[in-house]
Order: sequence, then C-alpha cells, then structure tokens
Amino acid sequence: MNPPNTPSALKPVLPDVAFDAAAAARPLDWVGMSNIALPLRIAAADGGSIQVAASVDVSVNLRDADARGIHMSRMYLHLQNAFASETVTPAGLRRVLQSLVDGQGGISSAARLVLRYEQLLLRPALASHNAGWKRYPVEIDARLLDGHLHLGLRFAIEYSSTCPASAALSRQLNAERFADDFAAAHPLSTAVVSDWLASERGLAATPHAQRSRADVRVELRPAFDEVPLVALIDAIEQALGTPVQTAVKREDEQAFARLNAENLMFCEDAARRVAAALSHDKRIERFDAQIAHFESLHAHDAVARVTGQGARD
Repeated sequence: MNPPNTPSALKPVLPDVAFDAAAAARPLDWVGMSNIALPLRIAAADGGSIQVAASVDVSVNLRDADARGIHMSRMYLHLQNAFASETVTPAGLRRVLQSLVDGQGGISSAARLVLRYEQLLLRPALASHNAGWKRYPVEIDARLLDGHLHLGLRFAIEYSSTCPASAALSRQLNAERFADDFAAAHPLSTAVVSDWLASERGLAATPHAQRSRADVRVELRPAFDEVPLVALIDAIEQALGTPVQTAVKREDEQAFARLNAENLMFCEDAARRVAAALSHDKRIERFDAQIAHFESLHAHDAVARVTGQGARD
C-alpha cells in the first residue's frame, strides 16, 4: 500500500450535488451574491482614475428550469480582478456582464451588477483659498438583458435649505423692532441705521434652516462612453445653490449665509430645481429624485418626490 501524499496516491473525488435534479423545477429571475468586497477603479475629477473600496452585488438569471443552481464560485472568482485595473465605464460593465453569462455554460441569459462606493471630490471654499474633500454615496446598477445594457445611477447630495415662510416671519419681526426702536427718531441717517443693523438689536429673529438631502436615481441612455457622475453632481449642486461645505473660515461662512438668503427653499422648490437640472441632460432617459429637509422646526421631515425624462434631440 502506498503511503499518503505519494505521487501515486489519488486525490478523492469531491461530491458535487449541483448537478442533481432540481426539486419543484422552475426558472429563477436572479441568483447570486450580495455585499462582496471588491476594489473598483473609477474616473477621477482630474481626468485620471482612482481605486476605491466597493460593495458589490452580482447575479444571473437561471433560465434552465431543471438546473439546480448556478456556478457561483465562477462568478466570484471572475469578479475579483474585473475592475481593479480598468476604469468603470458602460462598455467595461457590458463586457463583465457578458462574461458572467458566458461562464454559466448556457443556463443563464441575463446578468446584473450593483456597485456601491463613495466618491470623494475636492471642493473649493466659497471665499477663502482653502479646499476640502466631500463624499457622495454612489450606486451603479448595470443589467444585461436580451443582449442590451441597462445602466442606472444613484447618488445623494447634501445641501442647506432655509425656509421661505420662516424668513418672511423673521423679516416682519425685524421690521417691527426697527419701527419700535426708531419711532421717535427723525430724521434717520444711514450711519445710524447701519450701526443699528450691525448690533444685536438689528436681529429680532432668524429663519430656520436645516441640512437637506437629494437622493437621485437616473436611467442612462446607452450612447455615452462614461458614467457622468461628477457632471450630474455639479449640475444639481449648482441648481440648488447651497451645497454643504468642507473647509470653512469666517469669510466662507458669511458667503454661505448669503447663498442661503438668495436660495430660500421649501422641499417643493428644491425638487423642482433638481428636476429642471436633470430634464435638460441628454444622457438621461428617466430620473427619480426624492428630496428630504431634515426639519429644525418640526420633529418630522419635509419630503418631496419628482420623476421625469431627460432632454431629447
């Protein structure tokens, strides 16, 4: 008898029940894995690329009703280095999805990838010469169906919203205090009024403002070569006017206060601004945006939702 681990010792054949007949046989819409830790290489704002940590869901359909299961380990091993060296693009996503289908040996015809990561963007301060990093949660939902790529993009933007009603009520109180303090003063000089406005008496009330969030999902048209994440973020932040800041000195805080006064918004106003920015973009097929103002006045949030289509030629 040959001792173990000699060249002539045969490895035991491992059982494989994947080829057993399926009970209650029927096709399945999606089968796969969720929350896989993977590195992704994504486009950077300077035109280069950076590597980020991502959480990935992967699945294929099981069109063969009699097949007990998919080849799950093949999908996992294929994904390990799929995005480590190549920047995520629509064309690259399509190639990976097609390879996932091909790796199933004919039992699948569709594949889906959901990539979740955080995009870091360096944002300049409003007035000073400083800058700071801001993060944006991102989700890319890529599906290969009947040989066609369907690409969804989800991201979130935080901004400040100052209530227009509260601003109007505050202005009324400020005007009443002005009238009370200067009821007997005649005539008034610009210097006197300016000093009063700069004093504590010149601010009888302030409008309430709160951090707010726009959660945006877009379905992209297939004619574009890259995922337009940064361009869409920039367009929405410009439309809202008051994105949250990073590096802030006193001059930046003052500039931010001015922007809030110039961009008074109910959640309905913010939803319309976001929709206007998205509806002019030819890269977008459809969009769905939910706006939430995390109220400082109420214990509940004010929310609005808007859907629409991108621009047509």
